[in-house]
Amino acid sequence: MTDSQDLSPLTFTCRTAQDTDTEVIRQLMQLSIAENMKAFLTVGEIEAAKETMGVDKTLIMDGTYFLIETVHDGELILVGCGGWGKRKTLYGGDHTVGRDDSLSDPSIEAARIRAMYTHPEWTRRGIGTLLLDLGEDAARKAGFKTIELGSTVPGEPLYLARGYVEVERKMETATNGSINTVIKMMKPLT
Repeated sequence: MTDSQDLSPLTFTCRTAQDTDTEVIRQLMQLSIAENMKAFLTVGEIEAAKETMGVDKTLIMDGTYFLIETVHDGELILVGCGGWGKRKTLYGGDHTVGRDDSLSDPSIEAARIRAMYTHPEWTRRGIGTLLLDLGEDAARKAGFKTIELGSTVPGEPLYLARGYVEVERKMETATNGSINTVIKMMKPLT
């Protein structure tokens, strides 16, 4: 994929994230977590989710993390971000406990959809679907036969609609005492 590839004649462009984008990605993630989860989770559960959510610099380093941008009021803005991983880590940011950053074997292991976030003012406009298409296509081209993800409760409806099936539902108690739910989901890349 080329940077600044036009993905829609109407609105969006995509480019591969660079290390210099880390702060704007972090800002979008924080805004998305704070606003987009309100309809699904309590304030405590949102705080608990932050323990496993955040920027993963290996995705940026690997060139597998995408930024979706648009021009709004004459200014280029970030409206979504997400990507795919060729490493064994299923979810989380640089700070997440239990990471495994070793590379997956595409012939026997799954690729991962990772760290998808949409700006609250741009939800329900196809950004999540666009990010899934980009990640799935890239993983398929890299030789992966299946793809997995670690979904939050708010993300589950999109992934179900896109053919992912639940493999496992893990609930852990966060440091604030609230439950953090991560739903492992899988899909064949055929």
